[in-house]
Amino acid sequence: MFGGIIVQAIALTEFGGPEVLRMQEVPMPACGPDDIVIRVHAAGVNRADLLERQGLYPPPPPRPEYQIPGLECAGVVAKIGTRVMRFHEGDRVMALISGGGYAQYVACPAEFAWAVPPALTDVEAAAIPEAFLTAYDALFDKAGLAMGQRVIIHAGAGGVGSAAIQLAVLAGLHVMTTVGTEEKRQRVLSLGAEEAVNYHRQSFVEAARTWSAGQGVDAILDFIGANYLEQNMVSLKTGGVLVVIGTLSGAEAPIHLGQLLGRRITLRGTALRSRPVYDKMRLIQTFQERTGEFFQSGRLGAIIDRTFPLAHADEAHRYLVTNQTIGKVILTVD
Repeated sequence: MFGGIIVQAIALTEFGGPEVLRMQEVPMPACGPDDIVIRVHAAGVNRADLLERQGLYPPPPPRPEYQIPGLECAGVVAKIGTRVMRFHEGDRVMALISGGGYAQYVACPAEFAWAVPPALTDVEAAAIPEAFLTAYDALFDKAGLAMGQRVIIHAGAGGVGSAAIQLAVLAGLHVMTTVGTEEKRQRVLSLGAEEAVNYHRQSFVEAARTWSAGQGVDAILDFIGANYLEQNMVSLKTGGVLVVIGTLSGAEAPIHLGQLLGRRITLRGTALRSRPVYDKMRLIQTFQERTGEFFQSGRLGAIIDRTFPLAHADEAHRYLVTNQTIGKVILTVD
């Protein structure tokens, strides 16, 4: 069906600034027996894409012939592999992918995709896989949180942060978050956060101490890294868990091992792209079973900041770097 067809994609032929994101002609992706090929209608833009563009976040092996960024997408099934039973051509799907979302078509294992709830647009659906799966994994698999516990979610207005706030509130957790502007502060409060700290105006350590009545919090989801490590450790209660999702301020920082040992603190890291296939499949299946109805009913939803055409992916990257976003930036594909 697809032999010899050429399609459009943002394929990296060099690393650097946003200007390296240029449309290229590439072959239609091949469809393996356990794969589906998705006609992409929308693709999420993530901070990991910024790193990949700079050559700092390579795709997992085997190395693809064409390095195309993009870790999540939504669209329709264009072709199914010979062993795929779950989907038919024309089905609306969203998918967690290891790369390739910045394109007209992408191939992925069928188990990495699931049906788009009818209530969602393709743009909304494209904002869910990477952000919500990362948030779900951090809150419940890595931190092991349960109803009534307290969690600090840094960068609460971002894609993963806003997803984590919604999931935490739905699960009956008490949520405090940090943001950089008053506009973002009001938005995260509207999502259900009990406390929102503008880190330009207030120490989140002091706010957390007051909010937790001096007890500390059960877990922290951190995207900042080095600059927040010491403050995070102080803000956790004995037996608390620090889940590191990103390192925006740097990846190296000294750690007080005595504090880690004496207060029995757990430090965990998480990333989706490099995980084994079976691990991703388990996470996707669990997430879909436990949250699907809430996306359909509107109790969970992606926060969309702005959309850009695929050909303007460079502008999308420049905008994401400004840290002005509330929610997700999405590329739309003709």
